[in-house]
Amino acid sequence: MLSAELLTPKSVVTEKGDGQAVDLSQAANRVFLVTLEISEVVEQESIEVTILGSADGTTWGAKALLRFPQKFYRGETPMLLDLRQQPDVKVIRAHWDLNRWGRGSEKPRFQVGIELREVPAEILAGVK
Repeated sequence: MLSAELLTPKSVVTEKGDGQAVDLSQAANRVFLVTLEISEVVEQESIEVTILGSADGTTWGAKALLRFPQKFYRGETPMLLDLRQQPDVKVIRAHWDLNRWGRGSEKPRFQVGIELREVPAEILAGVK
């Protein structure tokens, strides 16, 4: 079972960026649970996280494979990433954009982590 961190838990991000690339070749299944965990945030800021795919790990698709809803608060958000219809995607990575408005520091600051876990075949047996 493939399990990886797209962004190490409790990482502090203050500007847009990309997580580390994760090779999916060891995965038995092409369905993954991706969990975004925000552990610290200040008011009047947002984060938008997408998952991008690549066939070779150097050229990344312009269209996101998965897009989390825009987040403003602490919490955990799990989403399924189903790549069964996209066999050309061999590597994925997370990308995030930050926004800050209002008073105080102009620089946004989030403490966040993004985890990837392969969904076991027995759970997928009834999923088409």
